[in-house]
Amino acid sequence: MDAIKVGIVEDDKDWLRGLRAYLEKQPDIEVVFASDDKVETREALASGRLEVDVVLMDIMLHGEPEGVQLAEEVTAATGARVVMLTSMEEKELIFRSFQAGAIDYQIKSDFEALPNAVRAAARREAPISPAAAERMREEFRRLKQLEREFEKKKLQDLITPSELELLKLIDKGYTQTEIANRLVLSIRTIKNHVNHILKKLGSKGSKEAAREAKEKGLF
Repeated sequence: MDAIKVGIVEDDKDWLRGLRAYLEKQPDIEVVFASDDKVETREALASGRLEVDVVLMDIMLHGEPEGVQLAEEVTAATGARVVMLTSMEEKELIFRSFQAGAIDYQIKSDFEALPNAVRAAARREAPISPAAAERMREEFRRLKQLEREFEKKKLQDLITPSELELLKLIDKGYTQTEIANRLVLSIRTIKNHVNHILKKLGSKGSKEAAREAKEKGLF
């Protein structure tokens, strides 16, 4: 069985040497490319010298998240499977890495897991590591919260304070006649307000509109 050809891109030269030595002790892994420089890596890509099955790519290269862009370039040019490496846990960069074509994300301190991560990547069946999965769940929760806040703001911009007060009363179960008496307005004015709200929100009825406003956190 042919050895898995691995490329490593890592800006810490000591760690690069150590990782290369560690992986080369594995009987089924051969490190055919190792660099601490993004320019050298791109030159290898351009010349076709980066013939690998798996690339271990440091996210941060000399203080910049260049590994994300390089991951995309490597994937597009060679079809190699890219596993991102980092000594930090940059949540926002995990998504960018996967969008760039990476298939896994490994914390450097867990270097003993890297040989199996390489093997799984080479088999094209690499599971997302527990660390990456947890970061992704956190990011999904963050994005969901942002989505809720955006929807709330969008609704707040549509609904006037008086219309919001009307929706609160509808949510509490008041009829339009009761609301008119409570607000000292004509029933016709209340009906007009309700019609305006339904047109703005695209709701089928006043109760549905009130429920939407409540679910979005307006009251």
